Amino acid sequence: MARAFAEITFTPSVKAAQSHYGSRAANEGFEHADDPRNVITSREAEFIHARDGFYQASVSETGWPYVQFRGGPKGFLRVLDGRTIGYADFRGNVQYISTGNIIADGRVSLILMDYPNRRRLKIWARARIVHADEDPVLLAHLEVPTYRARVERAVVMTVEAFDWNCPQHITPRFTEDEIAGFIAPMRQQLAQVTAENETLRTTAVSNVQALGGGPLELIVTGMRQLTPRIRSYELRAPDGGTLPAWTAGAHLSVPVRLLDGREQTLTYSLMGDPAVRDVYEIAVLREDSGGGGSVSVHRYFGLGTVLRCSLPRNLFKLHDDGHPSVLIAGGIGITPIRAMALALHASGRSFELHYAARSPAEMVLRQDLEARFGNDLRTYFSQDAAPTPLDVSKVLAEAPPDAVVYVCGPATLIAAVHEHAAAKGISQDRIRSERFVADTMGTDERPIEVRLARSGKTVTVGPKQTVLEVLIGAEADPLYDCRAGTCGSCAVKVLDGVPDHRDSALSEAERTRASLMCTCVSRALTDHLTLDL
Repeated sequence: MARAFAEITFTPSVKAAQSHYGSRAANEGFEHADDPRNVITSREAEFIHARDGFYQASVSETGWPYVQFRGGPKGFLRVLDGRTIGYADFRGNVQYISTGNIIADGRVSLILMDYPNRRRLKIWARARIVHADEDPVLLAHLEVPTYRARVERAVVMTVEAFDWNCPQHITPRFTEDEIAGFIAPMRQQLAQVTAENETLRTTAVSNVQALGGGPLELIVTGMRQLTPRIRSYELRAPDGGTLPAWTAGAHLSVPVRLLDGREQTLTYSLMGDPAVRDVYEIAVLREDSGGGGSVSVHRYFGLGTVLRCSLPRNLFKLHDDGHPSVLIAGGIGITPIRAMALALHASGRSFELHYAARSPAEMVLRQDLEARFGNDLRTYFSQDAAPTPLDVSKVLAEAPPDAVVYVCGPATLIAAVHEHAAAKGISQDRIRSERFVADTMGTDERPIEVRLARSGKTVTVGPKQTVLEVLIGAEADPLYDCRAGTCGSCAVKVLDGVPDHRDSALSEAERTRASLMCTCVSRALTDHLTLDL
């Protein structure tokens, strides 16, 4: 038994062409198939009913083919039974070429296209014209009540054969409804951004009033949405003049008004080019489940917002000798690493940059980095269609033996670099890291009673509070900067009690001999502490 379409189409001349071009053997299988494929199944019926148009070829008395596109609402071409399909023939240009051809010779061929999914179905059939006075019930069945077009007749076709065609060379195209479905999430995002802008407009007064009390006044002069959750901010002097110099790896303490009205200082790495002296650039990852600071930045920082910040400070400096550099960044950790790469590139010093993100869409400034650094940049993706995760052990094994390694990003990435370096015998002096949050793996978040020796006050630190927060609330005027246990600015002498050190800033000597603790992250192993405040 042959496929029905092969019996119709594989004429002697077609077979001769197949033999000439070397495809005869491949096509012979259609002539020895079990299923003739001339009865429409549920698969074909579903496909046919989903179409809003098809191409129809007919043959004239002179032997010339004529191809016409027939369109209408989805489902206007109907499956009447396993061997019969039909449609209501809407009034067109009144040339009646297809109608005349069908009356003279009912043989037709249809091609039904699914452009988005690159599928097509070919149907060979014998067609006949049916007028309203001949079968009004049939025309009523084929009519589409919601489609405002005049039905002149029906075309009913007896299916002789069908064949599914390969997707090769089908260019995807999309209908208006399909495009609307694609852009619906973007419309939703636009609505969200519009709502945020409205919030910014209603808080315009607070944007004009300066936030913070630092010595460096800056104005937000530009914003860019780098990824769905990361936005960069350009900060300039009010007069547009030169800003204080900074070096790669430096950070800026920025005042933020939280959603509850309180003011807080957050620390962000400078990510621009240190050689550019009239603008600072920071990037802020919106952490919806965090403490609210990043959400407040995204919501309230707008063009014209005035910030009184601290001067740039660098606790993550590049070495200044001729040793090569290996730069490793994860996610938002690219911010100080990018500044390092720009400085190294400008000075002609040897470096390689390894940057890991969950997906290309979440990689900050990917195209900019590729254009600037070329082969010095390697990118890695953990959740891409074809994941290429960062292999820290391999990177360290292939690094120059005298290289200095800089890493910034998630705590797991930083820990992995230190652990693999130790396993390979690489001196920890050659591994330099910066954390955005401190390692706060405490074991007992119980309340702490803190006595301030100089003022005589006693305060209680709750399980979800930091010592620094309570000191600020008690008007103890503590010093602080990063609030992440990475800078040491908030270190204070402990006169009594045993601190639970959770910072990454203090040395062992500072913790033991000087009895210092960082109040922004560290807590206590005892029920009480006495501080030199």
